[in-house]
This record gives sequence, structure tokens and C-alpha cells, in this order.
Amino acid sequence: MNHLITGGAGFIGCNLAHALLTRGEQVTIFDNLSRPRTPLNLAWLQQQHGERLRFIQADIRDVAALSAAVEGHDTIFHLAGQVAVTTSVLNPREDFMINALGTLNVLEAARQAAVPPAVFYSSTNKVYGGMEHVAVVEEPTRYTYRDMPDGVTEEQPLDFHSPYGVSKGSGDQYVRDYARIYGLRTVVFRQGCIYGQRQFGVEDQGWAAHFVIAALLGRPITIYGNGKQVRDMLHVDDLVAAYLAALERIDQVSGQIYNLGGGPTNTLSIWAEFGPLLERLIGRAINVTYGPWRPGDQPVYISSLAKAARELGWRPEITVEMGIARLVAWVEANRELFAE
Repeated sequence: MNHLITGGAGFIGCNLAHALLTRGEQVTIFDNLSRPRTPLNLAWLQQQHGERLRFIQADIRDVAALSAAVEGHDTIFHLAGQVAVTTSVLNPREDFMINALGTLNVLEAARQAAVPPAVFYSSTNKVYGGMEHVAVVEEPTRYTYRDMPDGVTEEQPLDFHSPYGVSKGSGDQYVRDYARIYGLRTVVFRQGCIYGQRQFGVEDQGWAAHFVIAALLGRPITIYGNGKQVRDMLHVDDLVAAYLAALERIDQVSGQIYNLGGGPTNTLSIWAEFGPLLERLIGRAINVTYGPWRPGDQPVYISSLAKAARELGWRPEITVEMGIARLVAWVEANRELFAE
């Protein structure tokens, strides 16, 4: 098959591209390389796969470039986007143009193609907002759901809290509706905390990698809130496996939405539990400072994986302890990539 990956030089995109190319399939990356260090991921892919990888440097806001790029591809994995809540609050117009209008551009390019490709969309659990009305219990090192032991299902009401939530949620619903109204084959993935190799995390996005990088390189770490916020942690290799499972079943799962995360068995609070784990892995204490809660920051977010397990035949295989140890080892082995 011939795949187009928007944002393919990013963290998730380069791991997906590597998996597809390793299988012998054709991949085109469509990326404007605006995010710091994405050129490093592109160079790594080109070193690994040579001329088998095609690259187009362009922006999803460029309708003509996008429409030309889509032609001849069997699938589009739409991963390009503005990725930080904080950035969306500072510049909501740009956030909208990239995430909402950019996703509409992708869908229109797919719909108008001579042979419309399937579209897979990387959405976010932020479409559920702060979930203020869900009962939460505070425990010594974490928050927990009082009444949802299996996590959040796809039936959870949408509540687009923050400009980022609104823009990603708009794209989420457009992708879903293009399957219903136009018959385009689409799948939406509402993703939890994704982490792993080739993630150049920063304070505003990719927190797990940011903490690992900062701890190993002796850089400051600020925890926003009390550090008991819980996330389910999904290693990027398991996420890619979910994408491929949906690809293999596209005719059966078109129009569907799936929550993808580590599920109830792969959770950590962002510092009260993650901190001690990281200290054990690097062998020393880590000093942090604390700041105020961020807007729309859920005290708990854990995905229910029941629908993905049932319809995709997928479950995470990499435990959070295994995955974080792998991330620490990758950062340690590639310190030169993180020079300021």
C-alpha cells in the first residue's frame, strides 16, 4: 500500500513511518518541519530507509500542496497539528487554522481525490474536557475515578475545554461525519498519554519524555498542580500496532471512534508516582518545583480499551514500567540529540 502521513516527521509519525517502511510498504511524509528537532527524525528515517521514503515539505494549510500530495495514496494518517494546550490559549486563531481548518483541508483533499483514500485521525482525550462532573477520589499518590473502574468509554460526553480541545474536537467530529455523509472511510483515535523513543518532549507537550530528558540532563522540572493527576500511559509501539489493526479492518471499522491509551493497568500519577519510578531508573533524587493547575487539566484520565479490544483485537503489550525504562535508555544513548 501507499501511505501519506501528515506530520510524519513528528514523534508518532516517524515511528509509524518506520513500521510501515519496515513492512515493505510505500510512505510519503508531508511535514512543514516547524516543530523543533523534527528534522532529526526525518534524517533518521532517511538513513534507515533511503529513497524508499518520499518527503514533501509543506503545510496542511496549503490546500493546493495537500491536494496534490494526496493523489495516488491508499491511506492518509493525519497526525499533523498544533499540539499544546498552552499554545492554543496564547494563539487560538493559529491553533484553529492548523487543527480545525487543516483537518478539513485533509478531508476535502481525500474526498476529491480520484480514488479517495482512507483517513485515520490522531485525536485526543482532551475532547472530553476537564470532566468536572465525574466523581473523583483523592488518594495519597493519585486521583481515581469513583465509579469508572474500567476508564472512560467513547460514550463520554464531549466537552471541548480550551482552544486546543475545541480545534481537535472539531477535527474529530469532521472526520467522523465525513464517513457518514460522504462515505469516506475514516477512523478517529482519541489518544491518551503517548510516549517512547524519538519523542523530544517539552514542558508544554510530551510530559513524560520532557521529565526524562530534564532529569538526565540536569534541567529544571516544574509540576503544574499537585502531581497526583493520573494518566494512562501508552507506548508508541503499541499505538502503532493499534493503527495497523485498524488499517487491516478498515472496511469493518470505518466511521468508528476509539479511545487509545494504556488502560487501567498502565497508569501513573504525573509526579507522585512517576517521580519515584524515574528516580529509581536514573539512580538519584530529582528536585522539582510546583506551579498552578493548567486550564482543562483532568485530575484523572484513563481510557477504557473495551471497544478497541473487541473491534480491533488490540491490547497494549508494553507495561508502563517497561516502556519508561526503554525511554530512559533511549535518551541516555542519544544525549547528543538534546543539546540546547
